[in-house]
Amino acid sequence: MLPRLEPTSDPASPYFVHSGDGPSSVKVSPLLTGSNYHSWSRSMRRALGGKLKLEFIDGSIP
Repeated sequence: MLPRLEPTSDPASPYFVHSGDGPSSVKVSPLLTGSNYHSWSRSMRRALGGKLKLEFIDGSIP
């Protein structure tokens, strides 16, 4: 059996922080306004899902 990795060391874990992750690494255009919330939200969810970080905002991480 393989040893269990720490969540911060496992690339499949949402707790793993890749060297390319950072506050400016998620690019979503256009900027959020009251009238474009639905399209902005969809874009943000896709961007965060691609980085395995969506669980932090949808409440699925305890």
